[in-house]
Amino acid sequence: MTENPTTDAPVRESLTRKLVRNPLLWGAVLLLTAIGFTVAGDDLSFFPFLLMLVGGWCFGFAFVNATFGMVPARNGAILHLGVAIVLGALVAFVAEFGGALLDPLPAAVRGVAVVLQMAAIPATGWIWLGLLSRVTDLITRRDAKKRPPPVTPEWEREESGDGSVVRFPGIELRMRTLTQAIVAIVVVFGLLGVAALIALDDIVLRMGPRIAILLLGVVIALPVYLAFAAILRRRTQQCTVAFGNDELRIRVGEVRHTIPFRDLDLLRWRCRSEYARLEVRGGSGVDLSVVTGIAKPPRGFSAELPPLPRRVYRRLELAGLTLEKSRRDEVLTFRR
Repeated sequence: MTENPTTDAPVRESLTRKLVRNPLLWGAVLLLTAIGFTVAGDDLSFFPFLLMLVGGWCFGFAFVNATFGMVPARNGAILHLGVAIVLGALVAFVAEFGGALLDPLPAAVRGVAVVLQMAAIPATGWIWLGLLSRVTDLITRRDAKKRPPPVTPEWEREESGDGSVVRFPGIELRMRTLTQAIVAIVVVFGLLGVAALIALDDIVLRMGPRIAILLLGVVIALPVYLAFAAILRRRTQQCTVAFGNDELRIRVGEVRHTIPFRDLDLLRWRCRSEYARLEVRGGSGVDLSVVTGIAKPPRGFSAELPPLPRRVYRRLELAGLTLEKSRRDEVLTFRR
């Protein structure tokens, strides 16, 4: 049987893209590299230490995303809470008794344990930040019962009469940039936290590792997370997206883009979550990513995008684009 190259190539491309974007894969690669350096006797230098922190964060990031995507949501919340408690207790236990337990073991085993111990710190911190996000969302939804629920932006008929338009607040930001910023924050402030623990070793010993880790999260991690979110929300702009009969029209702030469907190379649409966004590539070098999930919505509205109108599916298919859906149908990607 002969293979169809036009069919197999997109499959291979899609698989490669999924692997490249898989945080578990990157976390495993980084931690295995850090283990190699550590076993070789280079456990205290900056580079392997950096690999441990970023690799651990990758695992925490993947776990939090997985729990938020579980159905029903209650199962994800229970799993998230259980793992956060167990990991927090485990990190505190290892900080208190890990040295005595590891001393009798071979050097190679101690090296692996050091890597896992250091990687567990940013992973646990990110998991607890995700848990904080759940608690905040729960409080928000409880308060929302006392007032009308926020409304998702809706499609309206354009004045020209040739399509539908939706207006929403958004932040022009690439997901790659957002991920890189989060990694940089984890690395920089993780190093600052470790340096603070080392500098205040007498105080840490008196208060105990469990309280020290908790204070580290409250004093450093939480304010940095809140400040980063506030800085991003300050960049919120009013945006519109209109699907005409033959073209896509986008306005971000005062900048307008018009892309005929025949020149469109990529359209990615995600309605919900903090990663709700629109991504567009094609036509005269347009390469745009607008995130609405973390933007500041107007009072009474949610930070979401409405589902695409059914007519848009047909228009894009006629223009030669193919629809790809994520595993849970959360992300729609039209690709040429």
